[in-house]
Amino acid sequence: MRAVNLLPKDDQSRSTRKQNVPALIATALIVLVTGLIGVTYLSAKGTAESKKTELESARDELALMPSVADINAKDAPRRTLKTEHDARVNALSTALTRRVAWDRILREISLVLPNDVWLRNMSATSPTPASGTSPAVTPPGLPPTLMTIEGSTYSHDAVARLITRLSVIPDLKNVWLTKSELGVIAGRSIVSFTILADVRQSGATS
Repeated sequence: MRAVNLLPKDDQSRSTRKQNVPALIATALIVLVTGLIGVTYLSAKGTAESKKTELESARDELALMPSVADINAKDAPRRTLKTEHDARVNALSTALTRRVAWDRILREISLVLPNDVWLRNMSATSPTPASGTSPAVTPPGLPPTLMTIEGSTYSHDAVARLITRLSVIPDLKNVWLTKSELGVIAGRSIVSFTILADVRQSGATS
């Protein structure tokens, strides 16, 4: 006996389409997933290539940079010059702090010197030697040793007046009279005197 399909032709086509829908959906999903995987792979590959290029560029830049030894070798002369410059500045600063303004001291003495007094000899020593040794300090009660002034005038009063004026000079201290002798020169009375004083250290106020 031969089988006969009694269903209408429209029902047969509809049944066939229903059977093909799952297959189409599965195929579409496979294509979609494959496409996503391909896009992801290409994107990751492009990122990797970009990072590789950046790494190679960074290595090239690092190779061009000077080493620490080269930098130190180039900076050595500059550091040496700076060390010498600092040493000279310190030496100059030290010398300036020890400097005694002799021109100012002599000008001050000339300003206070009475008209009837003249000087024959003057010698002085700095209170701060250039050798860097300790400043010369006169012990209390002993005569000063840094400055000696020898001169003449016509009276002991003029000598006293000179001592008073020398005592107010800021750069001098401990003014002493060690000799004041009356004599006769060319028939006229002349008083010869010797005065000692100390010179204040630079920057000292007492």
